[in-house]
Amino acid sequence: MAKFSLKFKQEVAEKYLEGELSLKAVAKMYNLCPSSVRKWAYIYREHGIEILSGKKGRHSADFKLMVVKEVVDGGFSARETAVKHGLPAFNTICRWIEKYRKYGDDAFTRKHRKISTLTDKNIAPSTPEPELTNSEREELEQLRVENAYLKKLKALVQEKTPLSTQEKVSVVNELRQEWPLSRLLIAAELPRSTFYYHIRRLADPDRYQFARALVLKIYHQHKGRYGYRRIRLACRNEGVLLNGKTVRKLMKELGISSLIRVKKYRSYRGSEGRACDNILKRQFDAERPNEKWVTDVTEFKVNGRKLYLSPIMDLYNGEIIAYNLAARPLPSMVNTMLTDALKLLAKDERPLLHSDQGWQYQMPRWQRWLKSNGITQSMSRKGNCLDNAAMESFFGTLKSECYYLNEYKSVEELKRDIISYIDYYNNLRIKEKLGGLSPIEYRLRQVA
Repeated sequence: MAKFSLKFKQEVAEKYLEGELSLKAVAKMYNLCPSSVRKWAYIYREHGIEILSGKKGRHSADFKLMVVKEVVDGGFSARETAVKHGLPAFNTICRWIEKYRKYGDDAFTRKHRKISTLTDKNIAPSTPEPELTNSEREELEQLRVENAYLKKLKALVQEKTPLSTQEKVSVVNELRQEWPLSRLLIAAELPRSTFYYHIRRLADPDRYQFARALVLKIYHQHKGRYGYRRIRLACRNEGVLLNGKTVRKLMKELGISSLIRVKKYRSYRGSEGRACDNILKRQFDAERPNEKWVTDVTEFKVNGRKLYLSPIMDLYNGEIIAYNLAARPLPSMVNTMLTDALKLLAKDERPLLHSDQGWQYQMPRWQRWLKSNGITQSMSRKGNCLDNAAMESFFGTLKSECYYLNEYKSVEELKRDIISYIDYYNNLRIKEKLGGLSPIEYRLRQVA
């Protein structure tokens, strides 16, 4: 079996304990068996660098008996007991247990010699067993190799069933220093060509090493909000061109994935005034800024208290151009929001404002105000949320990437996070629809 230096073991253990890469990713990085990585990491964490040297020390009989009883009577596994007491190999404990079961509490206090069964000199000794034939020796040798191979796989069976070809190759490669390769390949059911193919691949430098680190950096930078599509675009913005399937594969190897979106809260109060026609008709594309706006109101709950958000989105680039947060969904909330949005308009700009049939948007005062400012009002059909899908999508994104990720203790804390997220959404969060740019970046580039 290959020997590894103390410095190498320490490097592997520290890499895994950093927590950035999974067990399998670290094992693949160093061409090791995952069980070896886990053993070195746990021993290094509990006892430091010296135990990783693997030097066998002498242990007292009381110590051996104590360790064995922890496994036999305490219900602990041999592996975790070996880590606890700093024993380099848990097979040592297995041998102690076998001896204890055979001789009891005196197993480690005295030597046990094999007692001859011949008590009478006149009794002739039994006839010696005949020597094994060549075929029997061949079969016995093969069984020994298979036994060694299966022991090595014991830790991996719990990790993944069935084992991958790479894992089999890794185990065979470790055991080939001790057993003939031809027999190991039979035990592992691996063709020789397949084994050497994977050995060559393991020897080659990892061409995705930098890309893997970049994917992990982008994922944590955006707090797990990005899926493989946005990560691919963010990598492209960093000058690293990757295929979407490659990014998805690297994310799978790193054990990361985008957050699961939770469905938004929905409410409908019915008709409260005059509803307008659906002029937008799901035409969510705009040729210039301030051509088409959409708005809506959503609700948040924190410890029995509520917070309402009313934003306006420009369909040209998906930017939230104005918004207001309030403890109650009063008319003043949408009025303040619209006042802030009107400040952004040039004299010749007359946008279309689309909403659902919420009671705030059916009020005669609201409708007169829109008309006096040259804004055309549009409303979704009754009970059809798809007519305002752009704003519904923003609410779903906001809640899945901000609200549902944290346990808020107060409405004020949630309010601060929403303000921070909207700033992040406008300035930093890239969109595939915008060619990998954030809403404000897209607007500034088009204007320039």
